Amino acid sequence: MTHLGVRLLAVKEGHVELALSYSDKLTQQQGGFHGGAIGALADIAGGYAALTVAPEGMEVVTIEYKINFLNSLQGGEIRAIGNVVKAGRRVIVTRAEVVHIDAHGKSTPCAIMQQSIAPVPQTQG
Repeated sequence: MTHLGVRLLAVKEGHVELALSYSDKLTQQQGGFHGGAIGALADIAGGYAALTVAPEGMEVVTIEYKINFLNSLQGGEIRAIGNVVKAGRRVIVTRAEVVHIDAHGKSTPCAIMQQSIAPVPQTQG
């Protein structure tokens, strides 16, 4: 998250909101946010939402995700809203929506993701 410049906007049980400001380091050939940046932000939001419901002493890892890209826009920032759909013992299912916020505050959908997360024991480093 630090490398990308992701900011944490909100967190509560089963819910996380993140933001990522536009940068030429995050763009594709036409100047819009790159799908990899959009996907990373969605993955992080869903993963952190899952972490809020994971059992004590557990971390989480993504098993898989499916993402639909809707728009790639320039400037402003993108925000990802991650929510837990179902918190099982072995798999936590999340959904994340990514929106673009322009300089005037207008919100445009960018992507929708569904994700499966596995709780794993915390590693000792």
